[in-house]
Amino acid sequence: MVIAKDAIYRYHSENRNMAFGEFKFGPLFMRLCYELGQEDMAVAALTDESMNGFFNDTTSFNIAIDMLFIKESFEDALKVLRTMWKQGVQFNKDTVLLTAGICYKLNTTESYQIFASLIDDQLSKGYFIARHAYYFAVALALKQSDIKKAESFYSQITKTDDRLYQNFKVVILAVSGAVDGAMSILSATVSPKSPSFVRKPEFSREVVDVLRLQTKGGPHMMKVEQIVTQLEQAGQVSQQTLDDMLCRTPKEKSKLAPIMEERRYSRRTLRPLQSILLSE
Repeated sequence: MVIAKDAIYRYHSENRNMAFGEFKFGPLFMRLCYELGQEDMAVAALTDESMNGFFNDTTSFNIAIDMLFIKESFEDALKVLRTMWKQGVQFNKDTVLLTAGICYKLNTTESYQIFASLIDDQLSKGYFIARHAYYFAVALALKQSDIKKAESFYSQITKTDDRLYQNFKVVILAVSGAVDGAMSILSATVSPKSPSFVRKPEFSREVVDVLRLQTKGGPHMMKVEQIVTQLEQAGQVSQQTLDDMLCRTPKEKSKLAPIMEERRYSRRTLRPLQSILLSE
């Protein structure tokens, strides 16, 4: 790693104004840091002013930020993001998603303002924002007690058939005072009319506890307890938190087929393939 670092530093100092075709050395070095867990070296290289222009691609920064997110080095990740912004490196949808996750994990007034500004900037330029980035934005706005902004972020999500969408809908309705709406969603999911083979929606324990808290001591308290009990009996209350759902790594839906299958027969002679040297 030290040899690799010295090599890119020397190359950049001697060839600062010379492009090497379409090849980018930055992502190669960052992948090396990623594979060997050298996040400190990655941050040092990316933020070193003497290396300005060497990491002039989005991929290098995305790899480093992803590594820092996994290592829970959120402050360093934000530092790398600031460097990326300062150097004018283009943000893509993956960068925005990573930024959303970093700002959500930091959960500070500053990180909230940074991400809200980034969202506004991306939308003003007509760029696509991933659905999961909006989920991070909704969660962060809720943590910052900005219900109106959470509702605004939530309204941008168009795909409505996943767990996070339903869970956040219940939370937003509950904290905004629309308890009847939250109860209606939960009641509909435990309807006996649904076929037994149809997978029913799951709600986080954290979500139903928010609704319980909002209705505690009120006229809806008994009804909410009844609905929650029905959900628990139907196995529709998960111990996963919203944070668990947000930060989970999706599993592959299917196994990838092998790129090439071993051939046993010659395509030319249709005879079995055998090594002459081995047969002798």
